[in-house]
Amino acid sequence: MKHIHIIGIGTGNPEHVTIQAINAMNAADVVFLPVKGTGKEELAEIRRDICERYITRPGSRISEFTVPQRQTAERTYPQSVDAWHGEIARIYIDLISGLPDDGSGAFLVWGDPSLYDSTIRIVERVRELSTLDFDYSVVPGITSIQALAASHKIPVNLVGKPVEITTGRRLAREGLTTDSTVVMLDGEQAFAKIDDPDAEIYWGAYLGTKDEIVRSGRLGEIAAEILALRAEARQRHGWIMDIYLLRKGRDFEE
Repeated sequence: MKHIHIIGIGTGNPEHVTIQAINAMNAADVVFLPVKGTGKEELAEIRRDICERYITRPGSRISEFTVPQRQTAERTYPQSVDAWHGEIARIYIDLISGLPDDGSGAFLVWGDPSLYDSTIRIVERVRELSTLDFDYSVVPGITSIQALAASHKIPVNLVGKPVEITTGRRLAREGLTTDSTVVMLDGEQAFAKIDDPDAEIYWGAYLGTKDEIVRSGRLGEIAAEILALRAEARQRHGWIMDIYLLRKGRDFEE
């Protein structure tokens, strides 16, 4: 039976790659490497670097594929993502079909496959859309949340208090509802719209890479600086991946 390895590779630092991930990469006949088009070549280069560093299996090969653009016109966000996943699933069908009956392939996932990534969902959709006979396994990776906390030298939670992981879209709509709120996928910089100047923000971009940027402080004092830094970095690189933690209160406060 064909086998697919879904492998978390961390947030951009090749040293994030675990021994389990290296073993899984070397168990694969083919590593499927996504290419996301103009302005995001660096993301593919980091994956290529990881493959060059760690794949030692003779005969293993890299198969690059183009990731389609998500179409948003006249669609809600869930509708656009659903259609996009369908397009990618059809690409995966072709990739997996090309494996021999007892062959194996690997998808390298930024961060961790379980956290705001849809590779697992798309592989399950391949099963729904095709008659391919395969199984798959998942290797965890260092998440951007872990990398952010490590760079800022902080724990994510306050003592005995919950942590929320959400998106910029939901933060803008619902505001801060938890003592510690991790915000991902924030294309609208929702932190700048939060009316809580005393909340603390711990922000990071390009975590784990040579271009890493981190800032922290009271939201009312540092939000404008982060907005300017983010805009400049995005203009310079052509893309940006960032994440932040918003925090209210202190340890041991009731």
